[in-house]
Amino acid sequence: MDALLDIVRAMRLTGGVFLEAEFTAPWCISSKIAPEDCRPFTPEPRHIIGFHYITAGRCLLKVDGQQPMVVERGQLIVLPRNDEHVLASASNLRPVNSHHLIQPGPDGGLARIVYGGGGEPTQILCGFLGSDVPYNAFIALLPNVLKLDAADGASAIWIESNFRFAARELARGRAHSPAILAKLAELLFMEAVRRYFTSQPPLDSSLAAGMRDPIVGRALGLIHGQIARRWTTEDLAREIALSRSAFAERFTRVIGEPPMRYIVRQRLEQASAQLKESADSIAQIAYDVGYESEVAFNRAFRREYGVPPAAWRRGHAARQV
Repeated sequence: MDALLDIVRAMRLTGGVFLEAEFTAPWCISSKIAPEDCRPFTPEPRHIIGFHYITAGRCLLKVDGQQPMVVERGQLIVLPRNDEHVLASASNLRPVNSHHLIQPGPDGGLARIVYGGGGEPTQILCGFLGSDVPYNAFIALLPNVLKLDAADGASAIWIESNFRFAARELARGRAHSPAILAKLAELLFMEAVRRYFTSQPPLDSSLAAGMRDPIVGRALGLIHGQIARRWTTEDLAREIALSRSAFAERFTRVIGEPPMRYIVRQRLEQASAQLKESADSIAQIAYDVGYESEVAFNRAFRREYGVPPAAWRRGHAARQV
């Protein structure tokens, strides 16, 4: 699990709690964290992880393609890819867009939603964790939703108690509380990820297999944390305190390909995700994934995908129409 935590730490997450909501049954909203929600806390992140912490009551959460999930007081819901979702008091209600309900907070404080029919109450703190990396192979391994009971398990008791303390401070208008809550949310995210992978059988994935190996896992944490760094096999072996040959042999045996080939593939997978999901220039994407020139990036991308990145982007856009 140290490899998992290394990878999460290497993402250099920032975050904030931007909204407190008070619902009374019946109620139903659709929600997705928007980039502008992040602005009071950090420059707009290129990847957003959404979360909701239930401080009172209960609700249902529904993501497209999945069954509704019951969420109780003291539980944290994490959406690693910030999928659009529905929160509701019951499953047979029509959602309204949550952004139409948001009211600015007094004196620059937390924004608020007060909504519903006057029945059973539910209170939720909503926030985000953000990263400057628009695509991460580790995030791609996670399900659409992670649920963590913050009071479930000795390793999380202190996090849960501190989260509740910060929530109480927030209710009293203490200005430092959103930053404290954001840091606690990062710790809770790491705990949710740790529990998810601990509970899973071995996955048919080179990254998942590598994270179960202490040596290769450490290398994966370094690679995914600094994908644009000009790594060599010697650099990685030195960081892990192994000989080059011993490291290369172990990495290749566990992952199924040599370290440098793995790095190139991960860079190009990140690049292809950026081409699909952003309007970033080819030069910017090349820089983000570690290529010193657009020409070198074009050549590597064409070798992997059969066409240059600009043509690949146009082809993907045409298929989406």
